[in-house]
Amino acid sequence: MMDGFLLVLSGPSGVGKGTIVKEIMKQRDDIVTSISVTTRYKRETEEEGREYFFKTVEEFNELVNNNALLEHAVVHGNKYGTPKHFVEEKIKEGKIVILEIDFQGAIQVMNNFDNAVYVFVLPPRKKDIEDRLRHRGTESEEKIKTRLETAEKELEQLKLYDYYLVNDYIDLATKRLSDIMNEEKAKRRQ
Repeated sequence: MMDGFLLVLSGPSGVGKGTIVKEIMKQRDDIVTSISVTTRYKRETEEEGREYFFKTVEEFNELVNNNALLEHAVVHGNKYGTPKHFVEEKIKEGKIVILEIDFQGAIQVMNNFDNAVYVFVLPPRKKDIEDRLRHRGTESEEKIKTRLETAEKELEQLKLYDYYLVNDYIDLATKRLSDIMNEEKAKRRQ
């Protein structure tokens, strides 16, 4: 069964990507989330291969040099990346691999991987991004401003994606994403 593929999910911070992924994971057994490689230290509650694949800086750099990552970035001083082997292995099993990632990472994947579908998550209205960020109560005013500026730049890249998904109501957005997955699986079977 070769109808698996990589589904790259992007969108502005605060648009609800993570919530959609959590909901769809409860509903389907043909999907897995991508597990990143990181140089960050392993916390006591974390398990190798469950939250992350933990690597030394040298091991991580070797993966980059060997083109073994679909994308990679430095976040808060630690390196993170998406291992190509893990994604390819799950696709061969017929799984849809969900990679929730920012626009810059998605561009790297677009340049490094063919069997992917790109979905951009949008709020019903632009103002909803700011409202959701403020409602979280976890961001400083400066961070909210930065995230809103980033969101503007991300929205300009919508044309590069295969689909866009409006997250107006979580159950409807999750259903729409499931419909996209079904459509893409059907295409691969033909």
